[in-house]
Amino acid sequence: MSDDPETARQIAELSSDDRPLLVLDVDDVLLEFLRVFPNFLDQRGFELKLRTFRLTGNIIDKVTGEEADAARVTDLIDGFFGGQADWQPLTEGAADALASFGSDVEIVLLTAMPHRHRNTRRAHLEALGLTYPLLTTEAPKGPAVRRLRGETNRPVAFVDDIPHNLVSVRRAVPDAHVFHMMGDPDVRAMLDPLENGMHHVVSWADAAPRIAEVLGIQRVG
Repeated sequence: MSDDPETARQIAELSSDDRPLLVLDVDDVLLEFLRVFPNFLDQRGFELKLRTFRLTGNIIDKVTGEEADAARVTDLIDGFFGGQADWQPLTEGAADALASFGSDVEIVLLTAMPHRHRNTRRAHLEALGLTYPLLTTEAPKGPAVRRLRGETNRPVAFVDDIPHNLVSVRRAVPDAHVFHMMGDPDVRAMLDPLENGMHHVVSWADAAPRIAEVLGIQRVG
């Protein structure tokens, strides 16, 4: 696995920190995605029929019944992220859960999306009250989390809805505590079982106390 140079540049801008590290995905962890993306597609003449856990092959033209090809899927996703502030509310409980960690944890947001959308996403998150550092990556997430940890043994927790991102982080930081956040049982049934030692959580009410435990901190509020 190799670093994304732009992600590495973004990380280099952060201040050095030795607190326990919590790295969070954004879509379907902090911001709603799967619940709201179909509404976006509907306004553009498409529908989402999830038969596998991927978008390509599952976005259907409502007139022709044909699957959108990869280029069209990319265009649709790009349009969604360009206008994300109109579509993506906070995931229930996310803001309160993060606030409950107080100042004892370094929280960094790591989102897999084209770097050109970083400023739009950062502005949207800040408008919702999530002012934590935001990193974008177009490469596997493991190397970014390893770089974020730095030359320390501080505990690391990572939350994502995509299993291969959990695997990437575990390969790069073997002692990281990784959490798969997926509340929809129908979607979860499409996925392979998690590797041993990976934690499944269905909501922030479920995740927050377990994250605090593995990071060795007391929640506040």
